Amino acid sequence: MTSFNGKNNSIITNNYASVFFFLLYFVAILGMNIANEVVPTLYIFGDSTFDVGTNNYLNSKTKANSPYYGIDFHNSFPTGRYSNGLNIADQIARRFGYKKSPPSFMDLEKLQYSFKHNIMLGVNFASGGSGILRYTGYKQWGEVIFLEKQVQQFALVSGNITKILGPTNATSFVSKALFLVSIGSSDLFDYERNESGVFHLGKEENLALLQLNYYTYIRKLYELGARKFGILSVPPIGCYPAVTSTNGGSCVKPLNDFAVAFYKATQTLLQKLSLELEGFEYSLGNTYAMLKDPLAFGLNDTKSACCGIGKLNGEGPCLKTLKQNRCGFGLLNEDDLLLKSLNDKLWGIRKFYREDPCIKTLNISLCVNHDDHLFWDWLHITDRASEVIAKMVFEGGAEFVFPKNLSQLVS
Repeated sequence: MTSFNGKNNSIITNNYASVFFFLLYFVAILGMNIANEVVPTLYIFGDSTFDVGTNNYLNSKTKANSPYYGIDFHNSFPTGRYSNGLNIADQIARRFGYKKSPPSFMDLEKLQYSFKHNIMLGVNFASGGSGILRYTGYKQWGEVIFLEKQVQQFALVSGNITKILGPTNATSFVSKALFLVSIGSSDLFDYERNESGVFHLGKEENLALLQLNYYTYIRKLYELGARKFGILSVPPIGCYPAVTSTNGGSCVKPLNDFAVAFYKATQTLLQKLSLELEGFEYSLGNTYAMLKDPLAFGLNDTKSACCGIGKLNGEGPCLKTLKQNRCGFGLLNEDDLLLKSLNDKLWGIRKFYREDPCIKTLNISLCVNHDDHLFWDWLHITDRASEVIAKMVFEGGAEFVFPKNLSQLVS
């Protein structure tokens, strides 16, 4: 059935396809080997700390696919990462030897012809603004992909892996993968803003509800074959510029206390799971502790965002321009058919831009030294700060990552 000689319509025979996927599995199951260290397949879940372009596809108010996001990325291209360059997911992937971190599930879904090949190499499901609870982020941002739906997307991936490799080999393959999760900040923010749908609950009850749902979704991933989990807890969100800009430049202690309580509850949850589930292993990164003394890592500006607007650059996102809701009749914009056709062929990330008279230029402030700042925008850290966190999660001691770091987890 091969068409290399032009006689048939199919490019490869079914036998060739079977051999191809077997070889792909054989390489993956042995593991890539860089300096004698195994490189695990990465499956990544969470919010904007890990999002590499998911929200580009959503009807969401929170996106990072326009300047100045990505200013330090390759060709200064805004990919959808909430950063000036790489985010924590990228930096962790680099630590394992990846040249590029796994792409968004939404990107891969657009490329059905290579979907089965790509999911064997890792997938990112994270969505900016999402949370553990299904309604988190919805009121403020609109459409986001909450954790439950991300797990459902992995179930689809898992089913395809089983079809490719067969049940036994698929079980072995997934058990060796590393499942990274960073989520919870948006849940805590929403609760404090009374936007979570559970504002009638006290903080302790809300925390219990979060952990109950978190437990359910991590256990579901375990049931789908996951065995190794790298979890990042909530950072000191009470010190984010979006918060301090409305509090006289000072951190909001109740929010930080909430983040600490979330870490302790997550630690208890993971210990419980490790006792209940055979083969369950985890690393819990305490990002709150990691960012306690950013000056020690050369992050000299810990108050203001590098890019933003208003006090401490904390009164809005790092958007150079803002697209207005109404455009002139007959004008071509980013949704015209030509651009859509081109972008569909380039991983779905909008790579082509056209001058649009409906675009409003904003009075954004951008710092000179991006690496000097802890915060990139009002709610996210810089590429440099992400690198610091990834290093500590990968090789840090028990004060930063418990009970073992990521390099120990996958060894």
